[in-house]
Amino acid sequence: MKNRVLKEVIEWVLVVVVAVALAYLVNHFIIVNAVVPSSSMETTIMTGDRVIGLRFAYNFSEPERGDIMIFKFPDDESKLYIKRLIGLPGETVEIKDGKVYIDGEVLDEPYLTVTTEGNYGPYTVPEGHYFMLGDNRNKSADSRFWNNTYLEREKIVGKAVIKYWPGFKGL
Repeated sequence: MKNRVLKEVIEWVLVVVVAVALAYLVNHFIIVNAVVPSSSMETTIMTGDRVIGLRFAYNFSEPERGDIMIFKFPDDESKLYIKRLIGLPGETVEIKDGKVYIDGEVLDEPYLTVTTEGNYGPYTVPEGHYFMLGDNRNKSADSRFWNNTYLEREKIVGKAVIKYWPGFKGL
């Protein structure tokens, strides 16, 4: 009887240890879990939404304009930010009359629900860097306002792919 109880306890401990190890590995090497603290990405992602990003999304391909990324904030790497990739390396980004221009061409942005106030730029994105904007431009602390204007490639944590709380939604 005593050996059976000890064997059962050991089995449960092993199950818990394996579960914790798997959760750690998944959370540190496969996905990144993020909570959106502000309205900067509304209406695509709302304040308080929870988002999962894939850490390995850019291991075999380059980021693309329009991707929603989770990254270390360039001015304080202890914070994670979520913004949309707008400017790619070597491009010139300018915001005027409520529209974003990439190398002089208007960017089609069907995800926006309000017109951007103010004129910004031009910004020429250095190699290995990106220009990031929130979807709610008038309430977004993004590349236009950071001390370190551009996001370095190495600071990207993952590509946001799913909003899972409240409710599921692909991004």
